[in-house]
Amino acid sequence: METSDILKRVRQIEIKTRGLSNNIFAGQYHSAFKGKGMSFSEVREYQYGDDVRDIDWNVTARYNKPFVKVFEEERELTVMLLIDVSNSLDFGTVKQLKKDMVTEIAATLAFSAIQNNDKIGVIFFSDRIEKFIPPKKGRKHILYIIRELLDFKPESKRTDIKMAVEYLTNVIKKRCTTFMMSDFIDENDFRNALTIANRKHDIVAIQVYDRRMADLPNVGLMKVRDAETGHEQWIDTSSRALRNAHHDWWLQRQGVLNETFTKSNVDSVSIRTDQDYVKSLLNLFAKRN
Repeated sequence: METSDILKRVRQIEIKTRGLSNNIFAGQYHSAFKGKGMSFSEVREYQYGDDVRDIDWNVTARYNKPFVKVFEEERELTVMLLIDVSNSLDFGTVKQLKKDMVTEIAATLAFSAIQNNDKIGVIFFSDRIEKFIPPKKGRKHILYIIRELLDFKPESKRTDIKMAVEYLTNVIKKRCTTFMMSDFIDENDFRNALTIANRKHDIVAIQVYDRRMADLPNVGLMKVRDAETGHEQWIDTSSRALRNAHHDWWLQRQGVLNETFTKSNVDSVSIRTDQDYVKSLLNLFAKRN
């Protein structure tokens, strides 16, 4: 993509997503995520009704009477976008590619974050960490992120979610809100890594998928290719049995993925490329309030 084309696309996405964040998401984002980060403020004497889990045992032992830790809402949050850039995102049969929807959602969340005076950073991943953009504030920083989303060329084609989540846990020391965006096409188990990461951070999973992942069209013989491995084969989509088997595979796969999110205590939403992501995100925010 030429530089002039990139700048034009950046501007188009900024106009659309900044408007959404200003007019629709500002209040919902604030109520859904503000206050999730708490910092230690002071200690005071224990009062009836205080949570015993907040007792500071060192101070209590020193003064021979109970003291509790007092926490206050952090004035700003750190927001991380954990974005899958593997080759499977470069696919779409209706309306737009999966990676294009990921770009719009990421930009919308980024503008919502700076509306809330939060810092925002990005981790691009495939089966390796492709790029780490440290959290910062400001419109210039977000436009840089959008430009990278549009024109970034990963070194690898494959996906390793477990590795990406472990990297997030290790590299981001302060508690943050993380939006993990992927189609979650990964045969490896990442539940344990996600559970550990979500204890330290507040993780939200956003799955973007194409309708043909769930339902094959009846168009006769079709040559299909795995975008990450390069494997090709012919399939007969006129076979009802094959289409039903594919749909059953998709339902089973989604069941396993949803179970992973539930057991990891991670909020999640699945958005199809031909659906309105605004409504899906608003529903997600409402669920967290």
